[in-house]
Amino acid sequence: MIIRKLARLYPRVLRNRIAELITYAHIKLDSDRFLGFILVANIIASLVISLFLNLLFGLPMLFIFLGLLILTSLIIYFWLVLQADAAAKFVETVLPDALQLMASNLRSGLTTDKAFMLSSRPEFGLFKEEIDYIGKEIATGKEIGLALRDICKKINSQVVERAIDLIVSGLRSGGGLAELLEQTARDLRKQEILDKKIRSNVHMYVIFVFIAVAFGTPILFGLSSFLVETLKTSFSGINLPEAVLQTSALPLNIIAVTVSNEFLLTYIVTFLITSSFFGGLIIGSISKGREKEGLKSVPVLLALNMTIFFLVRFLLITSVGSLTP
Repeated sequence: MIIRKLARLYPRVLRNRIAELITYAHIKLDSDRFLGFILVANIIASLVISLFLNLLFGLPMLFIFLGLLILTSLIIYFWLVLQADAAAKFVETVLPDALQLMASNLRSGLTTDKAFMLSSRPEFGLFKEEIDYIGKEIATGKEIGLALRDICKKINSQVVERAIDLIVSGLRSGGGLAELLEQTARDLRKQEILDKKIRSNVHMYVIFVFIAVAFGTPILFGLSSFLVETLKTSFSGINLPEAVLQTSALPLNIIAVTVSNEFLLTYIVTFLITSSFFGGLIIGSISKGREKEGLKSVPVLLALNMTIFFLVRFLLITSVGSLTP
């Protein structure tokens, strides 16, 4: 009961959105209980980690605590988004086979409710529950169109929604249900084949973006950061008299580099994190047509970015850095 009350600390809009994602992901949990438990666990974990980092490295405890609290909440939210998309993608994959099986059952002379119930197969996974639900609703006298539209409330997929709209529109215009189901199944298979051809054509662009974000950016930043630090060290050792600088005919003005190493490193790490995030979104948009699909690539890009950047810096400092005065 207390956990459910803690969930009310979240804004109503966020609570409604989390409830939708839990429904779309087919997670058998109460949304308020889920939010309350996550809030308590997040606060305890963030407090322990921030206290540990404060005692070990002297980092500001409040800043680390708030950062971890926000970061963990974002990770959980994006995990729910990915789970909902994965469920929708699975339904899109098995939907043509399910519709074809329903049409075959109808043509064999079964009633509509029995045709749907007998189409419920274990290999359809989570979609099996939706088929059972449709069959029960039709058996209790609910209109077929309304029963089919209820699927869209549990599956966040435009493909499924368009397929249901086509079937319902055909029923209203007097078409046979078996023919509509078969035609929709054929159209979905053609669309799937077309999507695969499109993805194969843009595969080269995905590789180019991945290489640029995962390898090109950290290598260039590793070289540039080492160059800035080397120039800063070299310029700090140059001490020319002011009279020489005033009478010199060279169009050069040697000044001290005021950028600190800590600021430069913080800027580069922040840029690498940002580029990994948006690079993943671009990859998802190009390859899958959905930016959210690219969230799976963000951890990989981020790990490669950080590893390659610090590896390039280490190699330059140990090899070339020893040769510089």
